[in-house]
Amino acid sequence: MKQRLPLIITAIFALWILGALMPRRDRDYAFSAVGRLPVVFNGRLQPFDSLARNSLTRIREKETANLEPTKAWYERPKIISATEWLMTLMTRPEAADGWKVFRVDHPELKALLKLPEPNPAAGEDGKHYSWNQFGETGLKQIEESARNIQENKKDSSLRNAFDNATLGLYEAMTLYLRLKNTVHPQDTVRFAAEIADYQKAIPAGVKAFQQRMTGSGDFDTNALTEVFGHAERYFVTLRGEPPLLIPPANGGDSFAWQRMGEALLEPSFGAPFLKHLMRVPKAELSPEAAAEGIRLVGTRPLSPAVGHWAAMADAFRESQVAGFNTAVAGYQTYLESLRLGKALNKTDREQLYNSFAPFSKTAALYIVAFLFSCGFWFNFAEWSRKTSLRLVQLAFVVHTLGLIARMWLEGRPPVTNLYSSAIFIGWGAVGLGLILESFWKNAIGLAVATVIGFSTQVVAHNLALGGDTMVMLQAVLDTNFWLATHVVIVTLGYAATYVAGFLAILYVVHGFFTKVMTGDMGKSLSRMVYGILCFATLFSFVGTVLGGIWADQSWGRFWGWDPKENGAL
Repeated sequence: MKQRLPLIITAIFALWILGALMPRRDRDYAFSAVGRLPVVFNGRLQPFDSLARNSLTRIREKETANLEPTKAWYERPKIISATEWLMTLMTRPEAADGWKVFRVDHPELKALLKLPEPNPAAGEDGKHYSWNQFGETGLKQIEESARNIQENKKDSSLRNAFDNATLGLYEAMTLYLRLKNTVHPQDTVRFAAEIADYQKAIPAGVKAFQQRMTGSGDFDTNALTEVFGHAERYFVTLRGEPPLLIPPANGGDSFAWQRMGEALLEPSFGAPFLKHLMRVPKAELSPEAAAEGIRLVGTRPLSPAVGHWAAMADAFRESQVAGFNTAVAGYQTYLESLRLGKALNKTDREQLYNSFAPFSKTAALYIVAFLFSCGFWFNFAEWSRKTSLRLVQLAFVVHTLGLIARMWLEGRPPVTNLYSSAIFIGWGAVGLGLILESFWKNAIGLAVATVIGFSTQVVAHNLALGGDTMVMLQAVLDTNFWLATHVVIVTLGYAATYVAGFLAILYVVHGFFTKVMTGDMGKSLSRMVYGILCFATLFSFVGTVLGGIWADQSWGRFWGWDPKENGAL
């Protein structure tokens, strides 16, 4: 029976992982379909699901929202998905403002904002607060404090924990406001009816506007006032730079996507006039800028996507499940009619990647595998070591698939930022640990793989709290072949260095603080450290040389003696 235990335990975990790939049915609202809708934010095309997860993680440090904290351990909390939270924030902000999604840990920051003391009887944890609990006074205090920190402590090394907590909360609140005004101004009640009134007002308002700007006779003041009243409201969905929801009529270019305010105002007032109006007040509008925009006003109809988003917003606001699902399906049909096949495929794949969450699953596998490897050291049962080995191998496969999926989604090498560096270093360390275990079957390689694999996942998770991990790269970083090879190879060198260091720490700990160090184990650890250091030296050297080639192609010199190059040397 013990001989079969490793396969049985591994099969159970494999089924758990495969279960995450099974499509989940929506209970009522079609949130899975909403999660696949494409949007553009921070310069990249992404599914609504990624926008929601990244935003909620930035604000709450989790990808889900807990609406009703439990009062006792046996109670089940009411947890909603990031997609449901973001849809509520965009269409029913008065409801979302009462949800405790802002995480505030620092006691001085709580005192500054005069946040209420937690009530344990009500299930409050003293860490999460709602937008309503901050109020207008709190927002102004945070904004003023953040501005003072940014002006007086430009060097981040001078900032203390309170400064970082203040800046973090300010960025979270700013993001919250941007998202709140994405679909329509936050005080909108019936968006579709408002758009219909706006469209009725456009002909007379545009005519009055042209007459006023050209001085060609009297103009209808009421018509001009009405159309500009709508325009002033829709400027809210422009100035905060919220996500871009409206796709281009001719398909896929992410640079041609528009914010809701642009889609509403540009067909009526013309792009040149609109862009100038965003820069200066109307009273300072120059005649040249006016003439440039007048000839384009009222020349195009609104994008059909505006009507689809309005239908979704109104149905969700009024809790019409069938109407909301119908509106989502109608918008999907409209997107398919455009040349957006590549964009829709990308959002489908990225949503699947998000729901699968490969790296969080590998972290759990590494913990369990480490416990089995410790069990081998305590009683030297071979089945325990084999179970750990099989679990590490399973985790390595999932880890590899996660890296390949990110490369596929981004169309880039595996290492593009700090987050991906941590993931890749952990992957390299786990691979080296498995190689060690194939030579020395004493669970030391498994301990190396599980500890470094898990610790790098923890580092990556904390780096992900800063927002999107698939951000756009600078041009010099996105197109250079030598940079891609340099970063990958030198990062493998870093991973090997970490493995060698961890093995050396094991040698010291076992030698000085335990009695398990034998002559054979000492020789094994010495050979392991030596072999891994040879690998680390080779890859670090080759990576540094490739870095010089990249520097020559990008900057015109092989070596500049900057701190990074000196550290590599």
